[in-house]
Amino acid sequence: MTDPRDLEELSAADRFSRFRQRQASPALADFADTFAFPLDEYQLEACRAVEQGSGVLVAAPTGAGKTVVGEFAVHLALLQGRKAFYTTPIKALSNQKYADLVRRHGAENVGLLTGDTSHNSEAPVVVMTTEVLRNMIYAGSRTLDNLGYVVMDEVHYLADRFRGPVWEEVIIGLADSVQVVALSATVSNAEEFGEWLGEVRGEMALVVSERRPVPLFQHVLVGRELEDLFADVAPTAVTDGAAPERPDVNPRLLRIAKSETREVRDDARRPRGRSGKGKKRAGYGSGAYGGAAHRDREGSRSRLVPSRAMMVQSLQRASLLPAIVFVFSRLGCDTAVRQVLGSGISLTNGRERAELTDIAEASVAGLSPDDLDALGYHEFLEGLLRGVAAHHAGMLPALKECVEQAFVRGLVKVVFATETLALGINMPARSVVLEKLVKFNGENHVDITPGEYTQLTGRAGRRGIDVEGHAVVQWAPGLDPRAVAGLASRRTYPLRSSFRPTYNMAVNLVGSVGRVRARTLLEQSFAQFQTDRAVVGMARNQARNRRQIASLMAEAECERGDFAEYARLRERISLAEAEAARDRKSDKRAEALQALLELRPGDLIRVPAGKSTGWAVVIDPGIRKDRSEPTPTVLTEERHVRKLSLVDFPVPTTVVGRVRVPKHFDVKQPSARRSLAAAFSSRLSELDPDPSRYRRPGMDAERREEIGRLRAELQAHPCHRCPDRDAHARLAERALRLERDNEQIESRVRRRTSGIATQFDRICQVLGALGYLVPPAAAPEAELDEWVVGEAGRMLSRIYSQLDLVTAECIRRGLLDGLDAPQLAAVLSTLVYESRRTDGTRFTPRMPDSVSEEVMTRVRGVWREVSRLERDARLERGPEPDVGFARAAAQWTSGRPLGDVLEMTGLTAGDFVRWVRQVLDLADQVAGATTDDELRATCREVVASMRRGVVAFVPDEEEEPDDLDESWEDRTPV
Repeated sequence: MTDPRDLEELSAADRFSRFRQRQASPALADFADTFAFPLDEYQLEACRAVEQGSGVLVAAPTGAGKTVVGEFAVHLALLQGRKAFYTTPIKALSNQKYADLVRRHGAENVGLLTGDTSHNSEAPVVVMTTEVLRNMIYAGSRTLDNLGYVVMDEVHYLADRFRGPVWEEVIIGLADSVQVVALSATVSNAEEFGEWLGEVRGEMALVVSERRPVPLFQHVLVGRELEDLFADVAPTAVTDGAAPERPDVNPRLLRIAKSETREVRDDARRPRGRSGKGKKRAGYGSGAYGGAAHRDREGSRSRLVPSRAMMVQSLQRASLLPAIVFVFSRLGCDTAVRQVLGSGISLTNGRERAELTDIAEASVAGLSPDDLDALGYHEFLEGLLRGVAAHHAGMLPALKECVEQAFVRGLVKVVFATETLALGINMPARSVVLEKLVKFNGENHVDITPGEYTQLTGRAGRRGIDVEGHAVVQWAPGLDPRAVAGLASRRTYPLRSSFRPTYNMAVNLVGSVGRVRARTLLEQSFAQFQTDRAVVGMARNQARNRRQIASLMAEAECERGDFAEYARLRERISLAEAEAARDRKSDKRAEALQALLELRPGDLIRVPAGKSTGWAVVIDPGIRKDRSEPTPTVLTEERHVRKLSLVDFPVPTTVVGRVRVPKHFDVKQPSARRSLAAAFSSRLSELDPDPSRYRRPGMDAERREEIGRLRAELQAHPCHRCPDRDAHARLAERALRLERDNEQIESRVRRRTSGIATQFDRICQVLGALGYLVPPAAAPEAELDEWVVGEAGRMLSRIYSQLDLVTAECIRRGLLDGLDAPQLAAVLSTLVYESRRTDGTRFTPRMPDSVSEEVMTRVRGVWREVSRLERDARLERGPEPDVGFARAAAQWTSGRPLGDVLEMTGLTAGDFVRWVRQVLDLADQVAGATTDDELRATCREVVASMRRGVVAFVPDEEEEPDDLDESWEDRTPV
């Protein structure tokens, strides 16, 4: 509230200026008076734009208070009697914002809509995930009536590869009358993003603030000592005036780095290879941030690298708690908590422990003792009561929420977290520690980017609590302080669109506005906007490539003939063989499994791999109802009896003959083995011993014939006999690669106003081929642009998953019919699950029984068929169905205890709950999409059976809504 005494201290001119501002923006003045502190200038500027009827993009650092602008839009909506939707990228953030708005406006005025929760959905203010709003737009929902404002929190999520396109769908699809308030982290191309929003939405103000509300100081933790990173004030700590562009690094840190080389191997930034020489390329990021050599010559830990207990003690001594310590590993977070507890550290007093006990008990009330044991709750509670906890996606959501609540209340003092915390809910700290500046991205260890560093350290400094925040980088062997200073000085965080059309998007757009209008809408995407602006740079690249091509072709000139033509022939052969190999590889496992399922006693086969490689006769095919993968028992040429598995058959085997195996053959009887071996040897002598004769064809006949023809043409070419052929070929191939680059650039330039639209047309081509788009009944000869959504397309419009078209085809072809609930859950799981590199299942991933395995074979066939159509249409193929979660899904649906299922899968509780909820979501979608009553009933049974225990659990501090089963994902007709 504004203090009257503050007004008395103002001059007459200032008081008159304040009076004029209140007259110009009365709603803003009333809104600002509800806060106990004055709003920042950038907040006022953005709010004025909203009050004047403009949309606004606000880009500001984490913790700078940009959500005030979104709350002002809500305030205006209530004043004007209109609706406001507040969208967030994740459910946890939706829940938090819902609680904030309920406190401000009352429960009767605020609703909540997420994937599995619908509460007061017709309220004037509704908080929702962005996907829910997207589905409302496609459904033409009446809930959109009288919508005046949409707040898009964390709008920079549109760069997310998987979920980002939803943001652009919403921005493009909202009615023109809706004012959009977009809230973003500080991005370096905010002007570009704002310009696009202006083109799509009309008037759109851009408000950018790079000023942190709390100055951020930068440090390096060396042993037990906290050293300043910069010689003077850190650039991020300068809140008035311009910070120096290249601030000096603390000379003490430079001396420490130099002296470290006397104690630690001098090539710590380049780990040694087997030869003993340093590798030419560092295998641990660029090497500038160290960490490649963690031990000194004696094998002990470097004295400069603090243990986790030392780190916590150093932060406590410097009064820098509470702290978030970012560890780029879930296992690392859990291990860190155990290490700190093992050191005997306790950061709480008796009163705090009592409060923590209350929070923890409320968080898990309703879970059984067996579930708590399976979740490791007692170990979690021990750390919590001592003020130390982990926070990562592998934890049960209820336990994560417990940590969040305790941390915000200042009861938990140290949280070891993965980087996902930086993108989610509001959990500010006094300090942020980065254990390493290198992370694993799924393929390689890479340096974190300046944008990631800014995002992670942005949590440091609690507005209204701390006068300053602190970012701490932990020392690592080989660390270059100058590289760290460069990272901490830059704020580069460019926003890149990840927008791409999908099958579901296509049928929804065609169904609502027609194909021509849909194409026009897609051309308005941010992705297309960025592509168009890049054309000038592409043209420069083309010109440079042309000069290099001319130079290379001149070097490759051959007196025997046209070497460019010869190189193109070689390239065509390589491409044809590579494509054939890719197609064949995806089929091999399924074909090998099918071949084993067809084996019978007495079959003569070739074992392609393993200890039993060679010819063998099948004694027992090893097909059992309790396991989906056969384990055939065979007799080898050496007269050994072996039990084989799918691992021994990386490629499918072929039956080349048969011998008689007695019905009651006893492998333990030497005479029986000798008799069978004699018959086996006799039959084998009649066959051609060359194994290649019995291999299944590696590619279809048409492709094999094409490659053979190209090879013959290559051998007949005059340049084939050139003595310098290989040298010439290398030059020509480099030129051809540049030509291909230029062709791709030319294609992008040529399609600069239709790049996204071209992909949309290709998607429509696949949909037309499968009957999802059809000619209108009144005009069967209509042009493709006039085709409409058919019955199958209406069904597809209700499937939202990465494999939406494969799922729809499975429904159409009846592949899911006749399955019981556990079998259906297993099959559906393969359409959503994606294995992580660290998923620690103790068992070979497979389907739960032979029935589901047979269905899975047919599902893979559908996927291959769709993949071939995508290849022909030049579309990226969808991921192959993954059976890694199938047994877990079936067993959980069957009612197995949590502990048993977690032990079997090796998954963390958080991962398990997340994947079960995705299976639930897909089952809900299939139930809403299918016209088969029996399949719908089985889907409902899957949902009811899986939604139990930790999956259905809602902590006591959250009010469970009455209409849980209502979900906007279930109501999306075209």
